[in-house]
Amino acid sequence: MSYKIAIDGPSSAGKSTVAKLLAKDLGYMYIDTGAMYRALGYYLVNKNISCEDEESIIKVLDDIDIDIKYIDEEQTVFLNGENINNKIRTQAVSDAASKCSTIKEVRCKLIDIQRKLASEYNCVMDGRDIGSNVLKDANLKVYLTADIDCRAKRRYEENINKRIKTTLAETKKDLEERDYRDTHREHNPLICVPEALYIDSSDMSVDQVVDKIIEYADGKKR
Repeated sequence: MSYKIAIDGPSSAGKSTVAKLLAKDLGYMYIDTGAMYRALGYYLVNKNISCEDEESIIKVLDDIDIDIKYIDEEQTVFLNGENINNKIRTQAVSDAASKCSTIKEVRCKLIDIQRKLASEYNCVMDGRDIGSNVLKDANLKVYLTADIDCRAKRRYEENINKRIKTTLAETKKDLEERDYRDTHREHNPLICVPEALYIDSSDMSVDQVVDKIIEYADGKKR
């Protein structure tokens, strides 16, 4: 039986970075659920389908095949057979992913893919509703967060490095809006489940967060 670690939390809390390093240290598969939603967002953007048009989005779900493979030790996302790893990190795709993730049918489709992967491999999976919904049976659940100013600064610096024109104030506003959508959506909103290890990474390095999770995991196994 596979060993599953679920990491949830708001945007720019460091989930993906921590999950990747944790998976590498443990020799587990890292499953980036956000990349799956971005793949769908990328499809919608390229097909000029509005994220407000739920009916059209639901209609095209059967035309969308999303898969994750490991190539040269890197998670690679495929959309209908095409490697789109370098095409899903734009702001437009990110916004589309956030908005379409509130649709029940979208979540059901991607959750089926995520659960199948988790049943086949020891894995670390991060997202918004992993411990509360996708992997309710996860062996270890973590809720990773940071204060809004810290997260905004991280995202702003990330955008600047990608040459995305924005301001710190705009970045903070975008995060606040996404936090609201994530925590108030009707289907499986972002929550911290009671059994999760709660970590505020505002004043912690990535290595410190990873070490804390591993220490906690070792304690649970004893």
